[in-house]
Amino acid sequence: MGVLRIDHLPPLHAHFRVPTFRLLPAAAFGLAVAWMLPGALGRLRFSRAVALGYGTALAWTVLLAVSGDGLATPFTHKEEYLAVLPAVGHDPSGWLAGFIEHLPGYPTHVRGHPPLPVLVVWVLQAIGLPGPLWAAVLVVLVGCSAAVAITLTVRRLGGEDAARRALPYLALTPASVWIATSMDAFFAGVGAWGVALLVLGRKRWSRLLSGAGAGVLLGSLPYLSYGLVPYLLIPVVVGVMVRPPRLTVAAVLAGAGSVTAAFAAGGFFWPAGALATHAQWAADPGAARPYLYFLFANIAVLALMTGPAATAGLMGPIPARVRAIVAATLVAVAALDVSGVTRGEVERIWVPFAVWASVAGGFAGSRAGGQAGSRRWLVAQVVTGLLLQGLVASPW
Repeated sequence: MGVLRIDHLPPLHAHFRVPTFRLLPAAAFGLAVAWMLPGALGRLRFSRAVALGYGTALAWTVLLAVSGDGLATPFTHKEEYLAVLPAVGHDPSGWLAGFIEHLPGYPTHVRGHPPLPVLVVWVLQAIGLPGPLWAAVLVVLVGCSAAVAITLTVRRLGGEDAARRALPYLALTPASVWIATSMDAFFAGVGAWGVALLVLGRKRWSRLLSGAGAGVLLGSLPYLSYGLVPYLLIPVVVGVMVRPPRLTVAAVLAGAGSVTAAFAAGGFFWPAGALATHAQWAADPGAARPYLYFLFANIAVLALMTGPAATAGLMGPIPARVRAIVAATLVAVAALDVSGVTRGEVERIWVPFAVWASVAGGFAGSRAGGQAGSRRWLVAQVVTGLLLQGLVASPW
């Protein structure tokens, strides 16, 4: 059908593998938690429920990773961000200023992204946390925290019941297979907290501070990945719904503007970087993948990453404002998909979007299904994650 041989398991950019006994701890944990979590989250005070959800997400993600090639292995690849750290050396500002000029000589992932991911792992090294393992720890901690940020956002928009319903599906999302360990999981956490900060401030000064923080985080997204520009539709929709005060909006814009100004002062101009990266992408074999096939196959990959509960939940009793952010997520995905620059290899690209789409899983079936219905759908989510981890050998 014209699918290139670089995709051995289309539409996934991966190989088939046979599951081993190392998957058993993840299977035992996932199935047990899927059975117990809905009841536990319903009984606990909300703050403790959120903490339990985060702990569950961390454990599930790490257990999946160690059942395969290990937590840090993806970051040891020669095409990953850490491979370019010797070129950065002790002069990150000089490296940033020459980023576009030297782009053709960099590893694949560096050529395909703005410079901020490299600077993130450089900072880790500079503070005494070098190497793949520390990069993996950062990515998993931040990536899993997206479940917390999204739960808090859902609570603000749709109420506590909606947040409690969504939380277990955020914690046990099949996308956890790629949260450990892809740098895009870090992007997911940054983006989710950027959105959450838009709605968390209550008093005047806290609104200003959270607004400025939201602006910095959201303003960082285009410098983490060019493909995150459509993601900004999510905070726009959230902002329209919560209608923050003008001073908060000004703080958001100032925070975002400060990021742009800092990179411009450092010699990196985003439009020039995007054009240079597009030229590198056009020369890559992946650009020859068939557009029409991946136009639909990319959406199929998103469905795998979010699991059957999320698909079923789209027709469920989702509160109107929560449905709006799920819809914004899907529109952002569609925009990126139609652009044609995401022809395959979207397992990692979709991670920041998949975590938001996973919210719909909490509304699969009817409210009358109660905890028993939630358990069944959570088991389906866990089984999907186990199959993806056990049968798919992904380079990320």
